[in-house]
Amino acid sequence: MELVLPQIDWAPFAPLIPVALGGLTTLVTDLFLPPGRKYLIAILSLMAIAASILLSIGSWGSVLDSDLGIVRYGIHDAVVLDRFSLFFYLVLGLVSMLTILLSMGYLDTAADDQGEYYSLVLFSTLGMMLMAAGGDLIVIFLGLETFSLALYTLAGFWKADLRSNESALKYLLLGAFASGFFLYGIALIYGATGTTMLRQIAAFLADGHPPAPLFMIGGGLLLVGFGFKIASVPFHMWAPDVYEGAPTSVTAFMIAGTKAAAFAAFLRVFLLALPALHVQWSVAIWVLAVLTMTVGNLVALVQSNIKRMLAYSSIAHAGYLLVALVAGGSSGVASILFYLVAYTLMNLGAFAVIIALQGSKQERLLLTDYAGLGWQRPALAACMAVFMFSLAGIPPTAGFMGKLYIFSAALEGHYLGLAVIGVLNSVISVYFYLRVIVIMYMSEAASPRPLVPASVAAVLAVVMSVLGTLHLGLFPAGLLDLARQSIAAVAG
Repeated sequence: MELVLPQIDWAPFAPLIPVALGGLTTLVTDLFLPPGRKYLIAILSLMAIAASILLSIGSWGSVLDSDLGIVRYGIHDAVVLDRFSLFFYLVLGLVSMLTILLSMGYLDTAADDQGEYYSLVLFSTLGMMLMAAGGDLIVIFLGLETFSLALYTLAGFWKADLRSNESALKYLLLGAFASGFFLYGIALIYGATGTTMLRQIAAFLADGHPPAPLFMIGGGLLLVGFGFKIASVPFHMWAPDVYEGAPTSVTAFMIAGTKAAAFAAFLRVFLLALPALHVQWSVAIWVLAVLTMTVGNLVALVQSNIKRMLAYSSIAHAGYLLVALVAGGSSGVASILFYLVAYTLMNLGAFAVIIALQGSKQERLLLTDYAGLGWQRPALAACMAVFMFSLAGIPPTAGFMGKLYIFSAALEGHYLGLAVIGVLNSVISVYFYLRVIVIMYMSEAASPRPLVPASVAAVLAVVMSVLGTLHLGLFPAGLLDLARQSIAAVAG
């Protein structure tokens, strides 16, 4: 019998290849660099991400025909090249670039494990990109495990720190548990439909086949797996401890990158493969959205550690994104894409300020450590104020426009109650965000701490983030149009 090889279109893999090669190259290059030149590994990582971003931009025009996106598949239907995946390639490229800049100011520039660190960041990014491009549940699972395994290691990167070790162990155990739910959900859906391809699952339902109980249970297990990755209530218990114990630069990467990758796959699976079940799964997500917003904001009110506060804040923001997912339609999906970019800039910007102030030797993690910062470091304090205003949803920032689009989509979808709950939660969050600003400008430090010189890379990350946050708040139309162009493949 003649062996027939699968037809492979390499175009969908083009933006992923520089990231994969960069991960391998940084690991090998580290072996040959003297301690004083370890910073070159970070520059090599930035070059790999820049090449991926350029290839994604170059591919943008090749997937458009009139007003409908042309979809290209790498191997059968498994890996997808469309504007939706390209949009997330760009978002994840931004996350990785800012993370690498943060890390250059956070890691010891002569540390022996530079190659290991940046290689793990790149391989984690590769898994996130693969998850965003997955047209098959198996590929999505492979992407999920690729970035998760790298993050488990990064969370415990400070090997001599017990908190970092605890963070890695908790993330590993709970992450493996959630992955089991996700994989079992894939198995049940395959048993009910005979396929794991998203397009074929959608066609199976569109042909009038009633969803069997096996299929519904499988979809519920997928929801549990995604709920863990986006840290929605009640699957959020790992997030505060892991974010607090992980190195600060890794926390920044996790808090933005995992959200973007998980929502990319979430949208593709539930809007492309399961649109016929919108009524059933939207009820469950409505409940998750309310619980996630409310619990995240209420618990953040009483936090005294800024990393822990931002962890619960990220849980609340996952709830806002779920509001838009419930609303559905082109407005809801476009608002998710817009908000993910705003969320990336304001969160990574806040962590960039934290790292610029503390370096790797002198951590400023308690809110009281920021007392008097407005007069000691006026420029960094002003940038932190911008990020806190944006996270609270106060104009003229990206966070305000993102929440405006999300709640408008909820109203357009006739979810008035959900929109009202979202607005009330946003009002609650103003307290703990503004508390940081009040402490910086209206409190005096109990004992003045010596200032740590801010690294150039961390300051660059702060400047990029604050400019992006203000630009999207003042001129949001460009990104929103880009988001609307990107959703044809999943929202029609």
